[in-house]
Amino acid sequence: MKVTIIGRKVTLRNNFKELAQKKLSRFDRIFDSDAEAKVVVTVEKNRQKVETTIFSRGLFYRAEATCPEMNDALDKVMDALGSQIRRNKKKLDKRIHTAALSVEQKPDEPEEENYQVVRTKHFAVKPMNVEEAILQMNLLEHQFFMFRNQSDGEINVVYRRKNGSYGLLEPDEL
Repeated sequence: MKVTIIGRKVTLRNNFKELAQKKLSRFDRIFDSDAEAKVVVTVEKNRQKVETTIFSRGLFYRAEATCPEMNDALDKVMDALGSQIRRNKKKLDKRIHTAALSVEQKPDEPEEENYQVVRTKHFAVKPMNVEEAILQMNLLEHQFFMFRNQSDGEINVVYRRKNGSYGLLEPDEL
């Protein structure tokens, strides 16, 4: 796994980088060698935030934690990533085995959570620029808004982040 470690508003010590590498190496057996991991550490006043994203075969695993100590935040992030990976791996394995063997679920196995779509909305996706999309989102008082970007014709999504700023999701080729 290729690991990139970035420090924002902080110079990271080598022992932290080695610790992050070591903790991420426990996922090497799960992911291919072409998987990419990105660790971003940000210092804000007396808090230290660690964000980790793993990208492999079109899937993203992401977790973040904020703690007074950088190492504590790293531990929380690794625990969260581990549980996300286990949860998704169980579901993928179950689908593969069920399809391949056509075996029903055993009664002693706990039932996996099912995702149920309770509402589907259809609407016209108008071409507009990012600023117009943000204005439309705010007018509707939504947390996100999907639109067709005038500049490239692609479907994009703007969203409101937890800190009040805005984000833009753009499609990317795999």
